[in-house]
Amino acid sequence: MDLELKGRRALVTGSSSGIGAAIAAELAAEGVSVVVHGRDRERAALTAAEVSRHGVEAAIAIGDLATDEGAAAVAEAATAAFDGIDILVNNAGAVLQMNEPDWLKITLGEWFDSYNLNVGAAVRLSQRLSPAMVERGWGRIVNISSVSGSEMRGRLLEYGAAKSALNSFTVNLSKALGPTGVTVNCVIPGTIITPAIERWIDTLSEQRGWAGDFAEKERAYVEERGTQAIPRLGRPREIAVAVAWLASPLSAYTTGAFLRVEGGLATTIGA
Repeated sequence: MDLELKGRRALVTGSSSGIGAAIAAELAAEGVSVVVHGRDRERAALTAAEVSRHGVEAAIAIGDLATDEGAAAVAEAATAAFDGIDILVNNAGAVLQMNEPDWLKITLGEWFDSYNLNVGAAVRLSQRLSPAMVERGWGRIVNISSVSGSEMRGRLLEYGAAKSALNSFTVNLSKALGPTGVTVNCVIPGTIITPAIERWIDTLSEQRGWAGDFAEKERAYVEERGTQAIPRLGRPREIAVAVAWLASPLSAYTTGAFLRVEGGLATTIGA
């Protein structure tokens, strides 16, 4: 299907690896010029090279989105690269407590750090890039949330709270920008196989005694969770194709929506 994206310009945050890199490549395959963002220039350059292989322009923006200065630098570099940004994918974010500590051991500062990264980065860039979208009468903002934002599994308390706030931000911003031609939507991944998740599952395997290759450990992980309808983990491209549709003109009547790509893990209705 032609998503009618050829010639558009995108910034994908946190795209030097994992889900973000897959999103950047998928948009490039649809004819979108992509600004690759990261904090490591060498890793960002690898994604940019993959983008370029699709015959579109690629650029790099380096900066820490957990700071106002870093976000301003990224927004400025992205805008300058292609003389504007039509599509903003707020993918940058992270679980800061991968060892799942008891909630009493999570400091208030760590709660704020998680919010600052997982919500603050999206707010900072949306504030800086949406006004030009509004002026042009067309734009797409796609936020990458998590199933943890609506129901908790394990002890990812501060991460889930931050992603829940990102969901609320998505809806509220969609109402504010809806009349302008700019849509704001959210993709909700389940557990997707990325280098970070591979390391996490390896750690859990040592703790729980899961043997075998990664495929066997993946099955053990899914079985332990118990409620997932599709008995495997997701792949980055499965998130990327959802983002590409939401970023396209074909999704013009969709805003404030939550597109779940989580293998049927969620047990709640709605986001």
